[in-house]
Amino acid sequence: MKIDFYQIYEGWRNKLFPPEKLKQLILDVSEERMSICDACKFNSANRKRKNILRPDAHCTICMCTLSAKTKCLSCGCPKGFWNAILTEEQEDEMINSE
Repeated sequence: MKIDFYQIYEGWRNKLFPPEKLKQLILDVSEERMSICDACKFNSANRKRKNILRPDAHCTICMCTLSAKTKCLSCGCPKGFWNAILTEEQEDEMINSE
């Protein structure tokens, strides 16, 4: 699996310091995605054996922290349960437009 560092950055940026122009979109998209992830068998929180070394809820396929991954607008679920809604370029354009 290829690691996309821009998408990791985007997810954490949108979680910690969401761009003002995208705050509501990020919130709406994240809530919808988290409802899917909450029911997913690949969510670490849904596993019988809990990982005590990593207590965060994360995807056991891509290993991303779900609270950040679901806020990445250019990210998709590795199993295809939800898709990217913007490209990296489209998101940058929206942030930088007047």
